[in-house]
Amino acid sequence: MAGHSQFKNIMHRKGRQDKARSKLFSKLAREITTAAKLGLPDPAMNARLRAAMLAARAENMPKDGIERAIKKGSGNDSENYEDMRYEGYGPGGVAVIVETLTDNKNRTAGDVRAAFSKSGGNLAETGAVSFMFDRVGVVEFDAKVANADQMFEAAIEAGAEDVASSDDGHEIYTAMDALRDVAKALEAKFGEPRKAALVWKPKNTMAVDDEKGEKLLGLLEVLNEHDDVQHVYANFEVSDALMSKVGA
Repeated sequence: MAGHSQFKNIMHRKGRQDKARSKLFSKLAREITTAAKLGLPDPAMNARLRAAMLAARAENMPKDGIERAIKKGSGNDSENYEDMRYEGYGPGGVAVIVETLTDNKNRTAGDVRAAFSKSGGNLAETGAVSFMFDRVGVVEFDAKVANADQMFEAAIEAGAEDVASSDDGHEIYTAMDALRDVAKALEAKFGEPRKAALVWKPKNTMAVDDEKGEKLLGLLEVLNEHDDVQHVYANFEVSDALMSKVGA
């Protein structure tokens, strides 16, 4: 396991242990509200809203909370959040992409910059590291819905480009413009996925030693804890020893 999947699983498990559910639900609601505000309030006609609702349901966000967030985005009195992307280098030269939804760009930029600096990394210009990643679609299912061969066959038939299956589940990668069609075809076969969204997938990953790896995980955790941060991606591999140390 490496790169996007490894980092995601580390942060997800740490998040379940450490992050207050209210903060997580607040982030999910912010994305739902923004998606509803920018497009139609119907998830069948709004891919971003559909993705946001899947993410919320995967975290067991209450149905009434999801509905309130959609209603808020459909009204005229909701806050205006702006999508901002920050790129930089963490400890060991690892490339990091941070996606945020913010109502105060100066505050968010300052906080993100400070997080990088305190970890020994540095914030760079937009575009400085994103060329090391592919912008792709990903559809995720629980492992129990199918075995690896069944999922691979169905995914390729649906038009996917790659499939990664493990005990944690199935990740089906698609071209950006094929995400909706692939997700729809697989949902018809396996039921609703736990995720269907656009992500930054590292083209290659780099190994870091345990000392830098620990600092890097600290940076990523600080970023994930920030109220304005929605997603963080990094192109690194973690040793088995450090994986055990962080409890992943």
